[in-house]
Amino acid sequence: MNASFSTAQVATLHQERRKSPLRDNVKNSLRLYLNSLSGHEPEELYKMFTEEVERPLLESVMEYCNGNQTKAARCLGLNRGTLRKKLKLYGLN
Repeated sequence: MNASFSTAQVATLHQERRKSPLRDNVKNSLRLYLNSLSGHEPEELYKMFTEEVERPLLESVMEYCNGNQTKAARCLGLNRGTLRKKLKLYGLN
């Protein structure tokens, strides 16, 4: 699947981001999760959160870059070797 975006689509994405920034969505999701624990202490919350966010981030960027790891690493601001390790960790290689 080609993940190329038109200028209009990119503009729409930027407008949507301004309406509902990622951090607000993350904060709301975490609040809902913590409230659903009914007073139980969360365990390994950082690890759980990182895994929940990192995998779809990698999947989306790899799709956007048509599987080109060098381009994806550049988009993510990662060393290509680091990206390869993360892809392997999540079984995305």
